[in-house]
Amino acid sequence: MSTQGVLYVIAVILLVLAALPLPFGTRGLNLALVGAAFALLAYSWDTITA
Repeated sequence: MSTQGVLYVIAVILLVLAALPLPFGTRGLNLALVGAAFALLAYSWDTITA
């Protein structure tokens, strides 16, 4: 699996965890932001490494 694929998998896992009703306060929001950052990184990976 490519680096871009791994980043997308990490993003999906983080976004799914953020959607779960966990009793940790704003942890869902933080996971969602980190997941979105990984998704953006994966999307732009070809440009970054070119």
